[in-house]
Amino acid sequence: MLVDRERELDELNGLLHGPSARLLAVTGRRRLGKTTLLVHWARNSGHPYLYWVGSHFPSDRLLAQFSAKVWQHGNPDARHSGRFTYENWAEAFEALADVCRREKRHIVVLDEFPYAVQSEPALPSVLQNAWDHHLKFSNICLVLCGSQVGMMERLLGPDAPLYGRMVGPLRVRPLPYRATADFFPAYNAEQRVAVFAILGGVPAYLELFSDELSLQANLRRHLFQETGLFRTDPDYLIGEQVRDLGNYQAVLSAIAAGARQPTDIAVQAGLTYRSSADAYLARLVEMDYVRRELPVTIRPDQRASSRMSRYVLADNYLRFYFRFVRPHLDLLAQRLYDVVERRIAEQLRAFIGMTTFEELCQEWILSQARSGRLPLAVEQVGAHWSRGVQVDIAAINWRDKHLLLGEAKWQTVQLGRRHLRELVDEKTPRVLATLPDEGKGWDVHHAFFARAGFTEAAQAFAREQEVQLVDLNRLDADLLAGS
Repeated sequence: MLVDRERELDELNGLLHGPSARLLAVTGRRRLGKTTLLVHWARNSGHPYLYWVGSHFPSDRLLAQFSAKVWQHGNPDARHSGRFTYENWAEAFEALADVCRREKRHIVVLDEFPYAVQSEPALPSVLQNAWDHHLKFSNICLVLCGSQVGMMERLLGPDAPLYGRMVGPLRVRPLPYRATADFFPAYNAEQRVAVFAILGGVPAYLELFSDELSLQANLRRHLFQETGLFRTDPDYLIGEQVRDLGNYQAVLSAIAAGARQPTDIAVQAGLTYRSSADAYLARLVEMDYVRRELPVTIRPDQRASSRMSRYVLADNYLRFYFRFVRPHLDLLAQRLYDVVERRIAEQLRAFIGMTTFEELCQEWILSQARSGRLPLAVEQVGAHWSRGVQVDIAAINWRDKHLLLGEAKWQTVQLGRRHLRELVDEKTPRVLATLPDEGKGWDVHHAFFARAGFTEAAQAFAREQEVQLVDLNRLDADLLAGS
């Protein structure tokens, strides 16, 4: 099913109903439902559409497949012989333009376009020539789609043949937390947070779990299968784009184990030099599996050169896999499932608290900012860390000198006054000391997030200090209703 893709559909329909031919790039890593989105859009548009998917086949075979699609698109009531092919790609694109000169708008989706480019490197140049001389004068909405994010972005670069001709890229990203309500309507807020911490917003993963089973039963059914998608996908997703898979696995394992700086990642991954880690990290960031973060309190003009960056896994399932599955492959091979389940159960609460819950609280800040429900106009949301202090949630407005600091606790007991006092009285002055002029003239606001809520003493302190308190039920309700 297509869930929570209204924004993407609005973007696509806006291009479709424009006055002229359009060439659009759509990208996003695998399993996010790009093909499902584009086919759903095309089928429900009311317009004739052609869908073709590239592969690693030789160029002449790809051309024959594409030729058959173009011919059939122009002759929908005829039967293709299976032997016809255009002489070359230029002729095929010219024929496509002729077909799409008809009155009604035509949607043409070329999926996994980077695969076709690997088989026929001249394809972007041929398409550029065809666009300039034929296709842009037709009634086409042409979509180039690909899962290799870096290569798709290079197709849009200033040195690329199609530069200046394509709009986009339209990035298809993981689904937000609110999509868990569509996939798991029978789960409560705690269960949805837990399943989101494991699977993230990847539709292909979310569709496999069932809310008719407990989280533990889902894990046993899917993650412990030797041939299942959850066991094979991490190596496949990375391995299809790189050669030395082993070193990439080591880097991902190091980050999942807590290494954040390039030097620490290199040491834990067993790499010889830090520069080696830099190269692997840059590639993983390009592939959208790793994210480089900076404290939001780093001044905008210093962010590019700052050495305060840290690296985290951007994909929830990769975080879970390299933390709980890959280190226990030997136990799973012996079918010692109970042992693995116990180890997951022992560490899952801390894992959720240090990763997903903090990120959901940051997302709550963003959603409230979009709705105008915060005491500051937010420019950036993230976290703060420095030598003397770390704060889970930080939002900043540099122009107005407004700062919001918050903490997130995924523990099963109510939080007391002590936790709030630590944030307000101890951590806040240390954070202000890292700002220009040691934070003089800045207005500071506070928020606290807790899974189990707050004691009466904590609530009284919050009223005195104007600290905003958010328990799990409120967080869940606001994120489900958010834009």
